Amino acid sequence: MKYGCYLPTRGPLAEPEVLAELVRSGESIGFNTIVIADHIVFPVEVESKYPYTLDGGFPGQEDVLEQHALMAFVAGITESSRLVTSVMIVPHRNPVVTAKTLATIDVLSKGRVTVGVGVGWMREEFQALCAADFDQRGKVTDEYLEIFKKCWTENPVSHQGEFYSFNALHCMPHPIQKPYPPIWIGGHSNPALRRVAKLGDGWHPVGATAASPLPPDEFQGLLEKLKRLMDAEGRDYESLTISLKAPSYDPGQLPDGHDRLLFTGEPEQIAQDLRTYEAMGVSELTFDFRCPTLSETLDRMSHFKNEVAPLVN
Repeated sequence: MKYGCYLPTRGPLAEPEVLAELVRSGESIGFNTIVIADHIVFPVEVESKYPYTLDGGFPGQEDVLEQHALMAFVAGITESSRLVTSVMIVPHRNPVVTAKTLATIDVLSKGRVTVGVGVGWMREEFQALCAADFDQRGKVTDEYLEIFKKCWTENPVSHQGEFYSFNALHCMPHPIQKPYPPIWIGGHSNPALRRVAKLGDGWHPVGATAASPLPPDEFQGLLEKLKRLMDAEGRDYESLTISLKAPSYDPGQLPDGHDRLLFTGEPEQIAQDLRTYEAMGVSELTFDFRCPTLSETLDRMSHFKNEVAPLVN
C-alpha cells in the first residue's frame, strides 16, 4: 500500500515556507504522493451543491492557489513524490495550453506527474471563467482528454472535434513518461466509471466522508461494475490503478448506520480498514492531515507513518 497526502491550497498552511516544509517532511518520512486540488475562482454567490458534504456546502474560502502553478513549485522542491492533480477540472482550461503546461511540469519533475481529472460541479465557476458549457462538461472532458493524449504523443498534432479544433502544430516537448502521464478519473457515478473504462489509467474516487462513505460492500460493487465496463471496452482491468481519497469533510458527522468513519479511530482500526481495501485492489490511500498549524499537521503525518502504516505491511 502506498500513501499520499493532501497539500493545502488556501489558508495559513498555503504560505511558501509552510508548503515547502510540508512536502519535504512528507517526502522524507515516506509519503509517495502529493495531491493538489483545483479551483481558480470562487463566485460570491454559489447555489451549486458540493457532492461530498451533507449540506452541499463547499468547505472552502475565497483564497486559493492555482493548481498548476503550485504543482510546478512543489516539483522544484521535491525529488521523488508523485504529483497528482486531484482533481483537475478539465473543462476550465484551454486543452492545448493545459496539455503543454502538464507536459512541461512532467519534464521539469523528471516524470512525476499524474493527471487526476474531473468534470466539475460549480456552474458559477464555469460561467466566471467563460469555460465550456456546464451541461456538456462530460462530453467536453472526454474530448479534451483525447486532445491531451494527442498533444503528448504526436508531432505535429491536429484535432477536429465537436468542442475544439486546431490545425497541425508542434506541441513539444512531450512528457517524459511514455506514452504520457497516467490519467486518473475522479468520481464514482456511472458516467465517471464509464470514463475510467474508456479513457483512464486509474480510478481516483472520494470515500470515507459522511456524504460519500463508500463502505466495503458498496466499493466492491463499484469495482465489479468497473471490471465489466473495462471488459466491454477490451481493456485490462488488472492494469488499472485504484487510488482512494479520504478527505476531512463534515467533521464529527457519521453516515447513517455507521459507528465511525472509515480510516478513523485507533491505529489497529485504521490498519484493518486499509487491509480491507488493499484486499479489494486499492493500491494507494490519500489522507487529509491538515490541521490549523504546521506542527500539528506534521505530528499527524508522523503518527500515521509510525503508528498505523507498520500495522498494514
